[in-house]
Amino acid sequence: MKIQVLGTGCQKCKLLAEHTEQAVAELGIVAEITKVTNLKEIMAFAVMMTPALAVNGKVKVAGRVPSAEEIKKLLV
Repeated sequence: MKIQVLGTGCQKCKLLAEHTEQAVAELGIVAEITKVTNLKEIMAFAVMMTPALAVNGKVKVAGRVPSAEEIKKLLV
């Protein structure tokens, strides 16, 4: 599973990355988590508001920071 945290590095983006790592650890799944900070790459996902979370190339959440529990539901 490939998970991408889209954002320029703001506090909310860092929090989303933390929640994502927590969710993956709690589920015990194997996932590659990467942070996408380049604006051109973020725009390629058609995301207008960050932070955003993409799973296997599909944007699941944009413009807010979901809880680790919500992220776990998106990953299962």
